[in-house]
Amino acid sequence: MDLKPSEVATVLKAEIDGFQGKMQKSNVGTVLMVGDGTARVHGLDDCMMNEMLDFGNGIFGVALNLEEDNVGAVLLGADSQVKEGDTVRTTGRIISVPTGLQMCGRVVDSLGRAVDGKGDIKVEDSDYRSIEGVSPSVPERQPVTEPLQTGIKAIDAMIPIGRGQRELIIGDRQTGKTALILDTFINQKQTGGGDPNNPDQVICIYVAVGQKQSTVKGVVQKLEENGAMPYTIVVSAPASSEASMQFLSCYAGASMGERLRDEGRHVVIAYDDLYKQALAYRQVMLLLRRPPGREAFPGDVFNLHSRLLERAAKLSDAKGGGSMTALPVVETQEGDVSAYIPTNVISITDGQIFVESSLFNAGQRPAVNAGISVSRVGGAAQIPAMKKNAGGLRIQLAQFRELAAFAQFGSDLDKATQDAITRGQRMTEVLKQAEYEPLPVEEQIVIIYAGTSGGLDEVPVDQVADFEKKYLAFCRANHADVLSTIRDNKKWTDELKAKCDEMVTTFKGEFLA
Repeated sequence: MDLKPSEVATVLKAEIDGFQGKMQKSNVGTVLMVGDGTARVHGLDDCMMNEMLDFGNGIFGVALNLEEDNVGAVLLGADSQVKEGDTVRTTGRIISVPTGLQMCGRVVDSLGRAVDGKGDIKVEDSDYRSIEGVSPSVPERQPVTEPLQTGIKAIDAMIPIGRGQRELIIGDRQTGKTALILDTFINQKQTGGGDPNNPDQVICIYVAVGQKQSTVKGVVQKLEENGAMPYTIVVSAPASSEASMQFLSCYAGASMGERLRDEGRHVVIAYDDLYKQALAYRQVMLLLRRPPGREAFPGDVFNLHSRLLERAAKLSDAKGGGSMTALPVVETQEGDVSAYIPTNVISITDGQIFVESSLFNAGQRPAVNAGISVSRVGGAAQIPAMKKNAGGLRIQLAQFRELAAFAQFGSDLDKATQDAITRGQRMTEVLKQAEYEPLPVEEQIVIIYAGTSGGLDEVPVDQVADFEKKYLAFCRANHADVLSTIRDNKKWTDELKAKCDEMVTTFKGEFLA
């Protein structure tokens, strides 16, 4: 069939006009080596750092080592389905996770996929956010001045945490570190009635790294029982998941929190725990042939934690005034806080809460060591009424511990020493608190004032806990106006002081009678 040149041009134009296909450029490479959850790929010349790679069969990976002749990647799935010679494609997308309020009340994995059996989470493309975020610069931040009430007397009184702070919780295993986090989460229900759509509600994010599935299940159950799950996101990377999923989980949680922080909301995020994250990261990096340094950790393990924790901040009013508070957890071995990971994280955070097994076993729960725990924000993150009443509490308790140790050796003590020991014993009892029973700040203030003012000095030590429970019930029933005044005005006046003295005296008479 003979076609004239003009007809060829017409046919081609018609074909081009009718062409609907979308051209897609993708960079293709070949798997050189695979094993232990990592792969080396040849031929991905245009690959970006942290880019998602498609290994086929629904298996994805993340490019972490960009070398001259190959790319080192970690697999986000079973490496048994990837073999040498397989084709790998770049996706053009940096690893990202879904974010937004629709994540609240759900348990998700490190890629934001639901793992709680309640069906998929509906998200738009615009809800996806890269897991690596740039931490706010100095002009974009403002000082930490707004309290984040934990509901735990020992912490709110002596080691206050502010919105936008990074407060490390450190101690050996089984000393109640996770319980402190759960109490803090449960206490946030006061801020907005537990409704995530209420702009005042503090949103909570719990990142579980390298834990048993049963432990994560227990955490979720406790949050559900106490009505805290509707405003909480749980990111689970259990011990059974790949090391890559474990170390990426913290960054995924941080991105979910940042999205809400940038929208002017307040977020508290707990990483439980960063020691297990560092171990997972070490495993991946050594397999990718990054040289180990101190204590066989890669040299960038400090950067691993600093770039994560620096994302916690209180934004300036021009940026919406939102905040993200980080509560990283580090598990120590035999109380050794001078090991590599603990010292790294201590130097990055704005204070630390030490929980000690010796105190825990002695019945002091929460087992917070007030002597070496510190908040570098301090009284700036307390309401004035708490600051006024709890100001000298730490020194009082330190003196009591010294005198109590000294008193073991001597029997004849002067009256001042006896009084200090008497009050110290009562205050130690007041600071004890049951799990999952956080107290509103106004109730903390009235019971701490009762102790520091000497109102409990005549109450037998073994009856202090009973006194506290009944006294707070008495205050709620008969003096709700005093509690609401403290809650609303946040100030401590002479009038309030006189009323509290009268309340303690009245109730103590009934109690001791």
